[in-house]
Amino acid sequence: MTDFSQYPLPGSEPPDGMAEIGNLPLIRAKILIVDDDRRNLLAASEVLDEAGLDLVLVDSPEEALRRSLREDFALILLDVQMPRMDGYEVAALIRSRPRTSGVPILFLTAHYKEDIHIFRGYSAGAVDYVFKPIQPLILKSKVGVFVDLYRKTEEIRQKAAAEKQLLLDNLRARGEKLEAERALRRGEQHQAAVLRSLPIALYTASLDDIDRSLHFTSDSIERITGFPRQAFREPGFWQAQLNAEDQGHVLDALRSVAETGTAALEYRWRQADGTERHILNQIVVNRSDDGTASEVFGMWFDVTERKEMELSLLHASKLEAVGRLTGGIAHDFNNMLSIVIGNLDLLQGSVRADEKAHRRVQNAIEGAQRCVELTSRLLTFSRRSPLQPSVLDFTVFMPGLIKLLNRTLGERVSLSLTMDEALPTICVDHAQLEAALINLAVNARDAMPEGGSLTISVRRRDDAGSQDDASGESSEGGLVAITVSDTGTGMLPSILARVFEPFFTTKEAGKGTGLGLSMVHGFVQQSGGSIAAESVIGQGTSITLSLPAADKQDRDRGESPLTDPFETLQGGGRMVLVVEDDEHVRRTAVAALEALAFEVREAGTGDEALRLLEQVPGISLLFSDVNMPGSLNGLDLGNLVKKKWPEIYVLLTSGYLSEEQDASDFDLLQKPYRVAELVSKLREKLFKSAET
Repeated sequence: MTDFSQYPLPGSEPPDGMAEIGNLPLIRAKILIVDDDRRNLLAASEVLDEAGLDLVLVDSPEEALRRSLREDFALILLDVQMPRMDGYEVAALIRSRPRTSGVPILFLTAHYKEDIHIFRGYSAGAVDYVFKPIQPLILKSKVGVFVDLYRKTEEIRQKAAAEKQLLLDNLRARGEKLEAERALRRGEQHQAAVLRSLPIALYTASLDDIDRSLHFTSDSIERITGFPRQAFREPGFWQAQLNAEDQGHVLDALRSVAETGTAALEYRWRQADGTERHILNQIVVNRSDDGTASEVFGMWFDVTERKEMELSLLHASKLEAVGRLTGGIAHDFNNMLSIVIGNLDLLQGSVRADEKAHRRVQNAIEGAQRCVELTSRLLTFSRRSPLQPSVLDFTVFMPGLIKLLNRTLGERVSLSLTMDEALPTICVDHAQLEAALINLAVNARDAMPEGGSLTISVRRRDDAGSQDDASGESSEGGLVAITVSDTGTGMLPSILARVFEPFFTTKEAGKGTGLGLSMVHGFVQQSGGSIAAESVIGQGTSITLSLPAADKQDRDRGESPLTDPFETLQGGGRMVLVVEDDEHVRRTAVAALEALAFEVREAGTGDEALRLLEQVPGISLLFSDVNMPGSLNGLDLGNLVKKKWPEIYVLLTSGYLSEEQDASDFDLLQKPYRVAELVSKLREKLFKSAET
C-alpha cells in the first residue's frame, strides 16, 4: 500500500480536535478517501484541502476497512471500481459494523452511471454519488453538506454533555453551604446565557411520563414551536402534535431508553401555526448513585432547513436523471414516429380516391400525432424541450383537456368549464399549456381529499392592453385569463407566498417534488404572461394564468391549412441533399421529396455529406438531421455550408435537442414532421427566395 503520510495537509493541528479560523473555533472533521488510483486521491485532496478537515488517503479496500475500525470519520469517499474488492462490498462491510454503520458514504465512479448501478450503490449504503471526472464545485458542495451535518451533530452532542454535567453539578450543590449556593447561582446564570444563545430547548422528564409530559427549563421552546413551555406539562400534548407516521418508532425508542441510556430521535412535529417541522431530539438518562435510572434530560433542535436542503439535492439529482433518460427516449421515439407519419403522408396521397382507406390512414396519422404529444410532455417535464409556440384555439383545445381531466381527477371531483364567447387566440406551446393546467388540476384535487368542485374559467381581459406583460412589453391584443379554482382546504399566507419557489412543497416526503408550480411559473413567464394565486383557509384556492393574445403575425402563421402537399408544391428538378444516419428515416424523407419532383442525393453522416457537397454541383437545399455520428453533426455541417456555399438553403430537423445545442441560426423542423410542414418551409424559404 502506498504511504500517503508524506502528503500532510498544510498548517498545524490545534489540540482537542478543534481548528481555529480567526477567533471562531471549528470542530475538525476527518474524511476517509479511498481510491486505487493515486492521482485521483491527490486530486480529491487538492479540492478538499481546507482548514478544519483531516483527509486520510488510502489506495486499497483492505486498508480502508482497517482504518474505519480504528478511527472515527465524518464522511467516506469511496471509489466503486477497485481490485480485489469493489466499492459496493466495502460499503456493505462498513455498514454492517455498529461503529461505522452511521458514517455517510459518498461513491466516486467514472463508469457505473446507469440506474441499476446507482440503485445498487444506494442499496449498499451510499448516500450520494460523485461522477468522475470530479467537478470541484460539486464535490465540495456535497462534502460540505455532510461535514456541516457532522459538525452540528458534534456540537449538539458536546453541548448536551456539558449541559447534563451542569445540571448534575447544580443538583449536588443544593445541599452545600453558602459558598456552594453562590456557585450554584453562577452556574444557573451561565446556563441561562448558554440557552439564550443557542437555537435549542432543554427539558427534563420522568421515565414514566416521557411520552406524555415534558418540563422545559427555558422559554426558548416557545420561540421554536410557538407553544408556551407550560403547554408541554399537559399530559398527552406533546404526543398529540407528533406526526402519525413517526409515532411508532419514536414511542418504541422512548420505552426502551431506560435500558439504552441514550437516544437520538428525529421526527416531524406540528407547530402552533399548523406547519410541520423536523425535530432532532437528543435524550440522556440520568442515574442515581446506585445506578438506578431516575429521570431523563433532553434537547430539542429544529433541523428542518437541513432536511429541506437534503431533499432539494435529492430532487435535483432525480430530475437530472429523468431528463437525461427522457432525452434519449425522445430521440429514438421521434425517429420511429417520423417513419410512421412520413409513410402515412405518402400513402394518404395514393389512396385519396378510396374514401374508406383514406379515412383509416387519417385516423392512423391522428393516433401518431397523439404519440408525438406524449413525447413532448415527457420533454416538458424534464425541462429539456424548447418552447414551440403556435396559435391555439380555445374552442378546440379546452374540450379535449376537460375530457382528459375527467379521467385523471376521478369521480369525487366535480369539474366544470366556463368560457367567454369570441375568445381571441393565443400563441403558446400547446403541450406545455396542457401540462401546466393538468398540474394545477391535480394539485387542486390533492387539496380536496374528501372531494369537491374544480372550476376552470377562460375569459378575455380587454383592459390588459395598457398593462405590461412579464417581458416588459405591452400586449396590444389584450390578455386571456385562465383560472383554476377549487373548494379545498386553502393555504396560509406564509405558504401562499412561497408556492412558486422551486422545491417548496407542503406534501409529505415522497409525495411531492416541489417542482410543479415552479415549472408552471417558468412556462408562463417564457410565454410572455404572468401568474397569480389567491387562497382562503377553508374555502379554496384560485390560480390564474394570464397569457397575451396572438398578434397578427402569429395568427397569419397559424392559419395556413395543411393542404395536399403534392398539389401545392413541385420541386421542378431542384437538387436536395438529405443527411440522416437512420436509414429508415432517410428513406422516408427521400421518398417524400422525390414525390414532390425534387432530385435527391442522400448521405448517412455529415462527413459523407461534405464530400457530396464538394463533388456534386447544383445542390439547392441541405436537409439534415442534427444528431449524427462522426466528426460533423448537423449543426457543424450547417455552419460550414453557410460559410462555403451561402446560396444553399439549410433546413435542419431533430427529434431532440440537448441544452448545449443551439439551432437558433437555422430553420428547424421538429421530428416527427408532416410532409405539409416540410412543404410550408420550402415554399416560404426556398421558392420565395428564388422568386425575389
